[in-house]
Amino acid sequence: MNYWTNKVVMITGASSGIGRGLAVEIAGRGANVGLAARRADVIDEVVREIEAAGGKAVALPADVQSEHSMRAAAEKLRASLGPIDVIIANAGIGPTRDAADFSAEEVSDVIAVNVIGASNSVAAVIPEMVARKSGQLVAISSLAAYRGLPRSAAYCASKAAVSAFFESLRLDLEPRGIDVTIIHPGFIKTPLTAGRESQMPFLMELDHAVGKMVRAIEKRRKSYSFPWQLATIVRAGMLMPIWMYDQISRANSFRE
Repeated sequence: MNYWTNKVVMITGASSGIGRGLAVEIAGRGANVGLAARRADVIDEVVREIEAAGGKAVALPADVQSEHSMRAAAEKLRASLGPIDVIIANAGIGPTRDAADFSAEEVSDVIAVNVIGASNSVAAVIPEMVARKSGQLVAISSLAAYRGLPRSAAYCASKAAVSAFFESLRLDLEPRGIDVTIIHPGFIKTPLTAGRESQMPFLMELDHAVGKMVRAIEKRRKSYSFPWQLATIVRAGMLMPIWMYDQISRANSFRE
């Protein structure tokens, strides 16, 4: 038996991109997956794809912005497949906007999906995991969590919040038998990055990136940042004087 055999895994944002890729890969490794997303017709397609390959999946039409909706989705998954062993909080949006065109409404939307959505997702599973003294929470954050980037105020703030939020959860829950993994990917070919005009350094194919994430989850990594080349550059940026960081960042805006 491998790590995933017969595990029940709930994935948010599972209708496309990273979420869909993780669902298909993890199901192929033997897990039973619950796919949470707003687009019911699309997640039904993913369920059929998984089942055609011999896997087991359940569609969970839900909105991560609603605590009630996520609790209902988790209950449906438990009733269908059993206790939830792993939840992957992946749902997220990442608009780009120059601060000169600041939109408070857009910031609220990003925080509601990326941060409150992650909170609602884990709230639906933590009580059961604590009672069982077993489980794993996984957050799909971003290298954008480390420092602010041009045209990315809402996105960077949301990912920094997600990383800090899950780190705090780890400190509280790890002694109770619950692992917490925070994943910080760089640029991946998904609908979120499609159509951008700017150069995206070390841009990864989705399948390659998904494989790296799955291995990090299997190893119960506390934190995993990749690709290593871009992660090294980002970490170096954390040590730079502000004037130097500002100059380099303004000259190299990757989120157009």
